[in-house]
Amino acid sequence: MYVRHVALTDFRSWSHLELELVPGRTVFVGPNGFGKTNIVEALWYSSTLGSHRVGSDAPLIRAGAERAIVSSIVVNDGRELAIDLEITAGRANKARLNRSPVRSAREILGALRAVLFAPEDLALVRGDPGERRRYLDELATTRRPSVAGVRADYEKVLRQRTALLKSAAGARYRGDAGALETLDVWDGHLASHGAKLIAARVALVTLLAPEIEKAYQLLAPASRPASVRYRSAVEAVEAEASTGAANQEVFEVALLDELARRRSAELERGVCLVGPHRDDLELRLGDQPAKGFASHGESWSMALSLRLAAYELLRSEGSDPVLLLDDVFAELDNARRRALVEVAASAEQVLVTAAVAEDIPQDWDARRMRIGMRDEDSGRVSEVIP
Repeated sequence: MYVRHVALTDFRSWSHLELELVPGRTVFVGPNGFGKTNIVEALWYSSTLGSHRVGSDAPLIRAGAERAIVSSIVVNDGRELAIDLEITAGRANKARLNRSPVRSAREILGALRAVLFAPEDLALVRGDPGERRRYLDELATTRRPSVAGVRADYEKVLRQRTALLKSAAGARYRGDAGALETLDVWDGHLASHGAKLIAARVALVTLLAPEIEKAYQLLAPASRPASVRYRSAVEAVEAEASTGAANQEVFEVALLDELARRRSAELERGVCLVGPHRDDLELRLGDQPAKGFASHGESWSMALSLRLAAYELLRSEGSDPVLLLDDVFAELDNARRRALVEVAASAEQVLVTAAVAEDIPQDWDARRMRIGMRDEDSGRVSEVIP
């Protein structure tokens, strides 16, 4: 799989940009602040409907514009697919596939399969559990686009149930049985959708675990062995997940039991204390959690292992995903650079950003695109002839 064409309109710093791309390695070189990362971010957004830099859509729209448009043409096994995505802050995105509108932007998921490496990846190890949940959910959605609907359904139920908890707290003291009966209904919805999401995550972790272990051994052979496991505050969920089984029925029953047990605490606090929104992917080195115990080098190796494992898993299940390397070589030592170069050597398409050409492996046969270096060139991209 590779991206043949990308066009941006009012996306980040770009008022308008059109690029023709080719298979193999392409490097975007330019100083920080000139928009090279925005190109990679746009493609990642087309792949996942999310940014690796911000949690909302508003920053993606150029100042003064009402919407941003990201268009791309993806080639997979000789067949072309045009993807058009319109991003509007505070409103649902609109999308088209092969120029035909789709009912939901989620229908473009899977059209462009990509894996991104970026400096922000350290947050996968050092950040809060939300970073690791997002990693799992984005990868699960890339593998199975239907997971996007599961996530959306769960998030909707979570919002509505949280609102009900806030209002039902007072109803309990007034003896309003109707409000609590409504909460019972929403408990069922949360358990049902939550069990589907947990099952998708657990199935993914089972496949990822050996790939992560293998990737970490490649990156840091002298370090402690790496391992991962799915963690849940619901004991029955964690016990089932630890077996590698993704039994949705078991998860649903466990969530319902825990919701009943934690009902009073939830009403008192007005928040949902049970569900996959509180779970985590635990990363371990030897017998210690990576978070808080891993050195800087070990943290980078673990973060890279997560991405390498994702790449190998997607690759084993179909065509090569597009490899996006956002200013990551500058962050790595020689050993980690070599490991990444080895993966990139066989990828169908690799798109790389770098502030200076020296950050790119010298022996790389790569097409180099320069982001405007002088004031009069700002916002322009030109090909550099080696």
